[in-house]
Amino acid sequence: MPTMDVDGKKIAWEGKKMILQACLDAGMEIPHYCYHQGLSIVASCRICLVEIESPDPKDPAKLVKVPKLVPSCQTPAVDGMKVHSISPKSIANQKAVMEFLLLNHPLDCPVCDQAGECHLQDYSYQYGRSESRFEEDKAKKPKKDIGKHVVLYSDRCIMCTRCVRFTREISGTGELAVFGRGHREEIDVFQGKSLDNPLSGNVIDICPVGALLDKDFLFTQRVWFLKKVPSISPFSSGGENIFIEHNQGRVYRIKPRFNANVNKWWISDDIRYGWDFVHNNRLQTPVAKGVPQELSAAQGIGQLDQAVKKAAAGNAGSTMLILNAFDSTEEMFLAAQWMRRIDPQAWLVVTEPKIDGQDQIFKNPASGAVTHIIYAEKAPNRRGAEKVLAKLGGNVCKLVDVPGKIRAGQVRSALVLADPLGHADQELETALVGLETLLVLSTRPDGLVSQATLALPVCTWAEKSGVFENHAGLIQAFKQAIAPLDNTRSTGSIFWDLMDLAGTYDAAAVRHMMSEAGLAEYDAVALPEHHETIELMQFTEL
Repeated sequence: MPTMDVDGKKIAWEGKKMILQACLDAGMEIPHYCYHQGLSIVASCRICLVEIESPDPKDPAKLVKVPKLVPSCQTPAVDGMKVHSISPKSIANQKAVMEFLLLNHPLDCPVCDQAGECHLQDYSYQYGRSESRFEEDKAKKPKKDIGKHVVLYSDRCIMCTRCVRFTREISGTGELAVFGRGHREEIDVFQGKSLDNPLSGNVIDICPVGALLDKDFLFTQRVWFLKKVPSISPFSSGGENIFIEHNQGRVYRIKPRFNANVNKWWISDDIRYGWDFVHNNRLQTPVAKGVPQELSAAQGIGQLDQAVKKAAAGNAGSTMLILNAFDSTEEMFLAAQWMRRIDPQAWLVVTEPKIDGQDQIFKNPASGAVTHIIYAEKAPNRRGAEKVLAKLGGNVCKLVDVPGKIRAGQVRSALVLADPLGHADQELETALVGLETLLVLSTRPDGLVSQATLALPVCTWAEKSGVFENHAGLIQAFKQAIAPLDNTRSTGSIFWDLMDLAGTYDAAAVRHMMSEAGLAEYDAVALPEHHETIELMQFTEL
């Protein structure tokens, strides 16, 4: 494995990498703005310039010092090379670049949404001067509404062009461009266009300063108050990795979490902004025939248990469990086990996934390489549901067959976990409402809830832990981010209690049960690790 010396430390890497990327992979930071691993390299910000000593091609044992500073983002790492990022020459360049970038930058950190996660703010302390020598008036540039989700503060922009390259190389839509020259240079959309592609929110993430900001998040929360929890998107079959950022029991934003094999650095706007149902229009009390009930969680579960046992007594095969492809696999496994314990011939069904048109495939127009896919199938865990049904076997049917079985008198009671009920038609809903006993677990007060014999409130994905299996069969775990709303519980904890399992609901314990039942691939799945850290700035003396 090749190695190089960076400021007296040995750095190793694999394959072909630039100096900057090799250092970042090894946990050593070199300041940079324009560089992003998912975008082309333009080497325009110049703050990553370093001094290097490279092996002489004629005599590899001899190092030759390159006379000028070179951009570490654009210079290949070579075995045996020496890199100096804190030499007097490199430090002088860093200070000069920072001074140039701050000439016209407004001093509005206290009111900027990027404060606390701004590279310009951090680097001004780490690599900048203690005071400005600029005494003239700063150039003023306007604030612009450039898209459905994005607002541009032009006077904060440092012209790294990450956003421009994203729209050209990742989304392939090319709405953004650089206009003007010199201090009048600025980012803008082409006349008559707006930044409104399905991946537009990603330009907010990759902006290193407070130039591109999220309209929905603007002035809602200081970032240093937010807690970050790794999760999996519940809005797509792609299994996109995300962070849920929350504070005091409320979700404030969804951000992408890097996974080279799934979504890389990107997520769609549907995933980024689709979480408002967590705090809106929630069912928080048990409902019987449309009437709210003053029941504790234990009492509600007890009534559910009695209702299913009564419906199944002397009528084997007359009960049905409709699983929800939006629930975790552990929850569906427990629910199916419990239902089969009461009625070994119970019918098991899973909701049909919602299909929204065709997969949207984004490509780099220049290379033709696929950069991102938005999957048409929106159920995050259809594969997990199908595995549960296949393993348990017995009476299993499709959702389209349910109305016929109800009309034929085969099914007289049903427990519906589906919320929403897929893309069920009116025939299915009418058939379910006509059952002797209809039980529903739901996060919302609409749908079948108002007509159910008993409906109990349950948690959303942000309020529980579990695993989803994406369209490709990749099993990924997600963590609970916020506490459940009052009087609501996770579907898994309800069936945990119904099965009289000891202690509190534990998704890992259920995965072990699944492994013992023949689903061995689930026992090895672990929750993603994420540690919140405070990085102490290192000041370098000249």
